[in-house]
Amino acid sequence: MEINSQTKIYHPRNPQKSPLWQLLNSNFAEFESCYDRRFARDYGFYRLVVSHVVNKYLECGDLHEGFARVRCPDCHHEYLLAFSCRGRWFCPSCHNKKVIQFAHHLKEAVIFPVPHRQYVFSIPKIIRKFFLYNRKLLGKLSQCASKSISKFLRTVLGKQHGIPGIVMVIQTFGDYARWHPHLHALVADGLFFDSGYFYVMPKVDIQRCAELFRAYVLKMLKKEGLIDDAFIEMIMKWRYNSGFSVHHQVRIKPEDEKGIENLSEYIIRNTFSNSKIKYVEKTETVLYSSKMSHGKNKKNFQVFDPLEFIAAITQHIPEKSFQLVRYYGFYSNRMRGDRKKQGLAAQSPDQTADEQVIDIRSCKKRRIPPLMWRECIKKIWEVDPLICKHCGSEMKIISFIYERKVIKKILKHLDLYEEDKPKRNRAPPSTRNVVERSTESYDDGWPHYEEPFVDVQAL
Repeated sequence: MEINSQTKIYHPRNPQKSPLWQLLNSNFAEFESCYDRRFARDYGFYRLVVSHVVNKYLECGDLHEGFARVRCPDCHHEYLLAFSCRGRWFCPSCHNKKVIQFAHHLKEAVIFPVPHRQYVFSIPKIIRKFFLYNRKLLGKLSQCASKSISKFLRTVLGKQHGIPGIVMVIQTFGDYARWHPHLHALVADGLFFDSGYFYVMPKVDIQRCAELFRAYVLKMLKKEGLIDDAFIEMIMKWRYNSGFSVHHQVRIKPEDEKGIENLSEYIIRNTFSNSKIKYVEKTETVLYSSKMSHGKNKKNFQVFDPLEFIAAITQHIPEKSFQLVRYYGFYSNRMRGDRKKQGLAAQSPDQTADEQVIDIRSCKKRRIPPLMWRECIKKIWEVDPLICKHCGSEMKIISFIYERKVIKKILKHLDLYEEDKPKRNRAPPSTRNVVERSTESYDDGWPHYEEPFVDVQAL
């Protein structure tokens, strides 16, 4: 999507010009055909979801794949809005909508006006491959972090019946799209009580939480049969750095709604940035830049072979049924639903002289509809895509066009049909390329895609 900064007019984007699209269009078929030989050892078996997501991305924003007609009722000006791919944690444009929706949802419907902290949980390199080959373990890793936070907060405050408020996001990527499973959590800095009061955490050392996290993860991996007592003993002997770490330096004040929104967008960011990719087709290289300097030469970029780069970024695509955002405790959907039905009890707080308590009884969170394509465009680009550029009237979506014959007829009438449009490079037909066609989205890079979040019962 492009915006004319002087006249504030909406112009549909052209995804085929992006380096990511050109890279995938030229190399994805070869990547699929050679995956088992070149990449299976390092990245695990080939997953069908990769073909599904990438092939849909290559159709994203292409008028030849279908569109909605947007028309002004007054002057009859009309434009076409191409369907989007609804790519899960992959398409840079489509994922942007998810980021905006997520931050809006947390701010309006989930987060209470109490102090919050960002917790970051990391694990050592020696066990990261376990989570690559068995991705269900990522959910159990999230549970280990949630248990660690809960026990840590309750122990410090001395209130075993307090309820933590946690929003956990599973991230699998590090810099240059390396496999680096870790967790970002937006955590209420204290404990909630059914009485309607929130007890604020004092300043304490986070080391105890890191030790709890290490213990929970090692216990979980042993139960899964992936490590034994000898391995655990070796890890415990690492004196200075076991590889398990927890950081919580970022603290957001209760009234800082913008801070909550910015942090929410950060923790759910996409695996990679389209603006950092430079694809040089002549030399068959991909240059991916970084803000940080790495290695002995302090480089802030990495050079990839095209197939290696595709392998690196597609390894982070989650399975269709697997959710990377999870809610725990006071912020779980179950507890939010119970509060809506029952409300909060009207009791006086059991407070000592050195405890800080916040009254949240007057704070009423409501269920809100997600921001749609129009609102997301207005929020980011400060332009309304449904305002006619000729007369200023509000335009309407009048129809959705899916049939190939009708698509061709309309595009030819508007001189937009490309008879010699280059065909996409596809691998030979196989079960890997079976892709269901979706007819539910019309958002030109801002899909009407609402990923259901995982609801975890209150701890």
